[in-house]
Amino acid sequence: MRILVSFSALLLAATALALSCATRAQAQSTASPAAGNGTYIPTDPLANVRYDNRYDLSLGMAYDHMKSGPIVLQGSNLGGLDLSASYWFSKHWAVEGTGRTYLGSSGAGTTNPYVKTGPFVSQYLFVAGPEWLGPHNKHGDLMAHLMVGGAYFDAHLGQPNGANPNPARTEGFYNNQVAPAAIIGGHMDLNRSPRWVFRITPDAVVTRYSTNYAPNAYTPAGRFTDVNFAISVGVEYKFQKKR
Repeated sequence: MRILVSFSALLLAATALALSCATRAQAQSTASPAAGNGTYIPTDPLANVRYDNRYDLSLGMAYDHMKSGPIVLQGSNLGGLDLSASYWFSKHWAVEGTGRTYLGSSGAGTTNPYVKTGPFVSQYLFVAGPEWLGPHNKHGDLMAHLMVGGAYFDAHLGQPNGANPNPARTEGFYNNQVAPAAIIGGHMDLNRSPRWVFRITPDAVVTRYSTNYAPNAYTPAGRFTDVNFAISVGVEYKFQKKR
């Protein structure tokens, strides 16, 4: 009987010790992971993403396709920069402005023997308008915008002279001019942190250039509406000031 009591007491003591060790181990495992050296601490870099900023600014490498003249068969593939800024009135509505510069070469407009390759051309867009925040979460968002303003086109064909009083007309290009323009499209954003965003901006660019020389050999109105594709890829920064 004494042996049985001693064995029972020993078993009870061992059980109590095991429970004590298990409780201590569980307490250590639920303690702050920062207490141990080399412990992995999971973090979410997007946990503080909020769509409550007042201002944002974006800059991207830009591409634009355009026709440099009414009879130019080959389009111009231009590259440049897209700088945009937004002021947010509410969570879903803002006013956006953008300035874009595009540079490149164009296809030759005519069979003029003196034009072996297309000339260097440039286009500058300055537009503004409403911006709308669509579906969004901490990972990214979709936005839409409609902006209107002006475009400046330069064919870089040289100055008129006695032998060639209108180089643009001779080669079938638009004159150097300022014309109405509109941009219809939006942004596809991928949040990388609460402030920094990877941005892709596909757009339709609408321009209304004029031949602006007489006699008009193309249309009675002398104005041509062109709709072309543009896209830019870059980064956006959201300033900390909140609405």
